[in-house]
Amino acid sequence: MKILVLGSGAGGGFPQWNCNCRLCAGQRQGDLCAHARTQSSIAVSADGESWVLLNASPDIGQQIRNHPQLHPRQGLRDTPIKAVVLMDAQIDHVTGLLGLREGPCIDLYATPCVFEDLTTGLPLLNVLQHYCGTRWHMLPVAGNQSSAQFEIDGFASLRFTALAIPGMAPPYSPHRREQVVGDNIALLIEDLRDGRRLFYSPGLAEVGDTELQWMCDADCLLVDGTFWEEDEMQRAGLSGKTATEMGHLPQIGGTARAGMVDVMNATTARRKVLIHINNSNPILDEASAQRRLLDAHGIEVAFDGMEITL
Repeated sequence: MKILVLGSGAGGGFPQWNCNCRLCAGQRQGDLCAHARTQSSIAVSADGESWVLLNASPDIGQQIRNHPQLHPRQGLRDTPIKAVVLMDAQIDHVTGLLGLREGPCIDLYATPCVFEDLTTGLPLLNVLQHYCGTRWHMLPVAGNQSSAQFEIDGFASLRFTALAIPGMAPPYSPHRREQVVGDNIALLIEDLRDGRRLFYSPGLAEVGDTELQWMCDADCLLVDGTFWEEDEMQRAGLSGKTATEMGHLPQIGGTARAGMVDVMNATTARRKVLIHINNSNPILDEASAQRRLLDAHGIEVAFDGMEITL
């Protein structure tokens, strides 16, 4: 299995266009050892020829141009991107669908909640019907059904399983304040040829027994690295909200719960990688004490263009 990190930043990317915080300003001015990042999305392939997008970032056009693996190969119009799977309906994960409108009809995999949000509060799919159109593949994660195994045409050697996880619906969603099963999913992708598994969850508000078991069953973790600590945005003066209120588990826990570093340490995955890094997170600074701590625990920080082979 091949994994290509197209974008490793959280919403707004890094540096964020309107942000003059220490990290964003330092990166622009060259005073900080930190790489720029586009908004989070990855692509997965069994053979390096055909690819599935996991989320469609607003930066999808730039990301495709930056990665030759996704360039057209045959004829006047072509794309090796064969399908898109959405983890949620957040703007920074779905608006890239509009950037794919010049291509063929999009094979789109999502839960009922996400399809509802994208035809009502943010009607992207209604707009796309006037362009390339979409073929809906409903992932039956809703109500009492918390997980669903599914296949994607053309990827017979990869088995996909969607798992409902704790998180927040988008601000425009009718159930923003009342979590509904299917608002947020993680993916477990297994290569049936060798049994290698990827656990992907760019947004993860809590890690309970179920989530931890899935993570323990994976060879590679590619998970929520949005915030370093709970009150990070407040400390930086960027927001009054905590990490929990924004639907993310910080890397460093407190007395009440473990952080993502603790969770990852409890697994035996060969690769442990943080993705969806917010512009406020000190791990963006490659010379920081926080990066040294991650290095000591064998935890990597995803970057745009990162390639992982399982």
